[in-house]
Amino acid sequence: PGFLMQTSEMLQKICMRNLVRKYCRGLTAERKVQLQQKVVTSAVFSGKKEGYLESLSQPFLETRLKENDLNPKVLQLIRGENIKYVTPVIKYDRNGFKARERLLVLTQSSACVVEMAKIKQKIEYSTLKGISTSNLSDGIVVIHVPEDNKQKGDVILQCEHIFETVTKLCILANKQSLVKVVKGSLRFRVGSGKEGTMVFTVGPEPQVFKDKTGQLTVV
Repeated sequence: PGFLMQTSEMLQKICMRNLVRKYCRGLTAERKVQLQQKVVTSAVFSGKKEGYLESLSQPFLETRLKENDLNPKVLQLIRGENIKYVTPVIKYDRNGFKARERLLVLTQSSACVVEMAKIKQKIEYSTLKGISTSNLSDGIVVIHVPEDNKQKGDVILQCEHIFETVTKLCILANKQSLVKVVKGSLRFRVGSGKEGTMVFTVGPEPQVFKDKTGQLTVV
């Protein structure tokens, strides 16, 4: 009878709501943060970047390095800013594209590229113009900065945990809509009004190099 069908549908909805409520109430604060971050990752990368599906089962860490792993001079330079996330990265020079080992330090208000005891570049989130990655499985991310005398140019980084790093960055900067997943190539600012080109391609082995035309090629 119709009334039994209606009753069955109502009971199914009530049961589902009860199961969801029980699951949500049982979440730890840490697990809740994980899920919130994964929702952002999905919105940015799902169906756009290779490797996203494989990353679903990998929980994000709060940070890859602890605060006490940083040089005391760096801690003194960013004193007063709450450090949220630190991870090792490879930074590529804008001129010549030489690879250099660095740390990316994300605070409550800025992203800092750190070399040992020095802050090589500091980007206030309020001035961040964009974040770009490719649709392939590489770990390259470009942080786009404004054209002013305070910044040397856009920052080219290679991250081992690309989904985690970009998610943390866009959440802290509150600029999820500025993340772009590009195909083929992207343009970045070198400084002094100049621009460079980065080309993404597929090959048998992953590598990053400067090609004969002077472009940065990411395989």
